[in-house]
Amino acid sequence: MLKIHNLKPSTGSKHRKKILGRGESSGHGGQSTRGNKGHKARSGFHLAGNFEGGQMPLVRRIPKRGFNHPEKIRVRTVNISQINSRFSAGETVSPETLAKKGIIKNQNCFVKILGEGKLDKVLDVCANTFSEKAKSLIEKAGGKITVLKK
Repeated sequence: MLKIHNLKPSTGSKHRKKILGRGESSGHGGQSTRGNKGHKARSGFHLAGNFEGGQMPLVRRIPKRGFNHPEKIRVRTVNISQINSRFSAGETVSPETLAKKGIIKNQNCFVKILGEGKLDKVLDVCANTFSEKAKSLIEKAGGKITVLKK
């Protein structure tokens, strides 16, 4: 009967670890399973992870182009027409409200308002920068412009 105290692996499934470097007559002396000569037969041998047997490594074969500056200011542009269609009169337009309405993805970005389209509502618009046309359209509609810190 099979119980926890008499469990053991089936015969032939477990092998003894090969003990190397025990003299010539043991059969595991001399070159001791390392093959004949060469770098891999020496003690202290270490193969680099990206070594491809002398073939030009993948890292050196693929083309390298471009550079992404980690502190680059990414500007998200929003047109007056987008603001006009999504906001009702008297609302405040800011990066937070633009993100909530799905016009921009992230509120922690540099927002520029552009003057494409028409504005027929009085809005308080807060952004990092404005185009000249956007400023005139907002002010002409009776709205207020607030420039946020850069």
